[in-house]
Amino acid sequence: MDVQPHSLNWKEAYKLMIGAILPRPIAFVSTIDAKGIPNLAPFSFFTAISAEPMLICFSPMRNGEDGSKKDTLINIEETKEFVINIVSEDLAEQMNDCAANFPADLDEFEQVGLTKAQSSTVLPPRVHESRIHLECVLHEVLHFGEQPGSGSLVIGKVQHIHVDDGLYFDGKIDSKALQPIGRLAGQVYTKPMSDTFELIRKKNER
Repeated sequence: MDVQPHSLNWKEAYKLMIGAILPRPIAFVSTIDAKGIPNLAPFSFFTAISAEPMLICFSPMRNGEDGSKKDTLINIEETKEFVINIVSEDLAEQMNDCAANFPADLDEFEQVGLTKAQSSTVLPPRVHESRIHLECVLHEVLHFGEQPGSGSLVIGKVQHIHVDDGLYFDGKIDSKALQPIGRLAGQVYTKPMSDTFELIRKKNER
């Protein structure tokens, strides 16, 4: 089957993308608005960009009904700061609860029963229950349309990293102890550490 993207409406294109690009890590993003009200929301369009400088990115899509910006994006544009909280298996339910469209004046931490922890270099709080936190300042944000189905690319510079002591050995994260989860299509998630295999990269000999 051959599919031409221009022949699809945005919902059809979205379903094709999330069914093909997987598994996807989840950025559990905490922000605050200009009034100091915290916000917490998950995004599965999330990855690293570079190590020097240490840059990460995630992509919040526009509201599917009217094309409006999500609270996370509004807050980051206002305050220039955010925290990426890494999601382990034991956070899955509360992360999913935060995907609901809460009013902007409600604190998602309180709504889903998560604990705020003070960050070291930015104002938005961390999720205490998360075992890895990336404190970020906004490096750049790019917008790709204002209609439903369009989105933005938020690029953050990592200012500070918190790692649970039980995860960090010889400069490396113990992924098995972290027990991260990933997003598949629809409402399906995966536990990537439950069935893994190793491939050794071959070196070119010249």
